[in-house]
Amino acid sequence: MSIEKIILVGGGGHCKSVIDVIESEGKYEIAGIIDVKEKIGSDILGYKIIATDDQLSDLVKQFRNFHITLGHIKSNAVRVKLFNDLKSKGAHFPVIKSPTAHVSKHTDCGQGTIIMHYAVVNAGTVIGENCIINSRALIEHDAVIANHVHISTGAIINGDCRVCQNVFVGSGSVISNCICIIDDCIIGAGSVVIKDILKAGTYVGNPVSIKK
Repeated sequence: MSIEKIILVGGGGHCKSVIDVIESEGKYEIAGIIDVKEKIGSDILGYKIIATDDQLSDLVKQFRNFHITLGHIKSNAVRVKLFNDLKSKGAHFPVIKSPTAHVSKHTDCGQGTIIMHYAVVNAGTVIGENCIINSRALIEHDAVIANHVHISTGAIINGDCRVCQNVFVGSGSVISNCICIIDDCIIGAGSVVIKDILKAGTYVGNPVSIKK
């Protein structure tokens, strides 16, 4: 029985991690990777770079499934643009889940989201579209993660938190219970958030303060 094919969009380091999750899950066959013109014909972990962003309209006619494999650290603007452009063209974005992750059956995950190795997503959680829940991240009960968010490696989002759009939560950060983080914030690695963050910006430290 053949499995569905998927196209990956973006050929950097995050792409390698996504490939590993897709291979482990075993639900999709990677048909190719999209990157810059200069890299066409080269490969990433054995998968060919086959086209550029300019050819996405044609690829949507050939393939149903896509996943954005550009990362999100300082800015996710290109990642969001590609997702929205492809979605408007009719592309389908399946949820990708590592078999080593625990994702409660009482969780709602939006299209295009990936839940990576050993992440835990507990009951009542809602995760939006085009999110990265990275390796060993913990999303506790009833948390709401909006669209285009990256919860990085080992970060902890405690119960009843709300993480709004385009937020990056750095590795090893801890977000205390019932916290709201407004759109377009960066939470630096190892930070601890104990109060709501209601102004966009970059926050670091324990407890966090805005970076000057």
